[in-house]
Amino acid sequence: MPEGWLEGKTAIVTGSGRGIGRGIAMKMAEEGANVVVVDPGVNMDGSGSDAGPAQQVVDEIKAKGGSAIACLEAVGTMEAGERIIQLALDEFKKVDIVVNVAGILRDRMIFNMAPEEWHDVIQTHLKGTFSTVKPASILFRQQRSGRIINFCSVTGNIGSAGQANYGAAKGGIAGMTRVVARDLGRYGVTCNAISPSASTRMTATIAQRPPGAQAPGGPPAGGPPGAPAGGPPQRRMNEPEYVAPMVTYLASDIAWNVNGNIFAVGGGTVSVLNHPLPWKTIYKPGLWTLGELDEAVPRDLLAGTTNPTPPAPDVDVPGRPAQPVAEKEG
Repeated sequence: MPEGWLEGKTAIVTGSGRGIGRGIAMKMAEEGANVVVVDPGVNMDGSGSDAGPAQQVVDEIKAKGGSAIACLEAVGTMEAGERIIQLALDEFKKVDIVVNVAGILRDRMIFNMAPEEWHDVIQTHLKGTFSTVKPASILFRQQRSGRIINFCSVTGNIGSAGQANYGAAKGGIAGMTRVVARDLGRYGVTCNAISPSASTRMTATIAQRPPGAQAPGGPPAGGPPGAPAGGPPQRRMNEPEYVAPMVTYLASDIAWNVNGNIFAVGGGTVSVLNHPLPWKTIYKPGLWTLGELDEAVPRDLLAGTTNPTPPAPDVDVPGRPAQPVAEKEG
């Protein structure tokens, strides 16, 4: 590839006023792209608005000789998605890349979660992704080219306590990514997703989350996913800018044949995640009885697996073997 991997292309990056999105916008501009910096400057729960973050990123890009424009649309409605695409067309005459990073949090244990907390997170993440992908896909199909990079999460992959809304949205985005890749691949369009690991405003809330939420929500002690535990300090690279190179690579022409994948990216580590395929299988040429399942499931299907959150010792669980009682000394 020549200098400037995205030279002359137009990229839309939602949620790019801060954090991971900002790093992506800056990197893509550095590689020659015209960038639409989409960010209404809301708080982590989606409330409020502030034009400052988006405009500041635009100003930084322009100060370095790049090309960018701010957009204060809040993703989550089809009208907003269409306006974002139209702004890019009006300003730069084309759209080549759509990156969906924008998101909010409304963490709550499922038994306390209000319907509006569920709805708002689903609308921003899942519908917000659809609201830009749908109009962009029409253009991409017509022009026989385009790159879509969505953002999912470890919470949608393996779960995190107190984030049913967020996990459902991110799991949905992963599934949507795989389908869009199949819908558009024949037209020269690719769609991939990133499951990031970085220190951002979102990860700063982990300490306030319920017990059990912290472990799957961030990198292991030794560094990002895939890094050896207790690794050297230089592997503990958790700045959001470290996610940007892989996203920029996926947006480039050189990645024309990378399609329908979910990548975990954090620090210096990039992993491709397995698609949800059968791991172990049991079979009989007939109807299973409950007794047979009681033997085969733990022995053949679930051997070596663990319950991520087993019942507390003081909970009376029907079917659980009796817990040994510790003998008192003396």
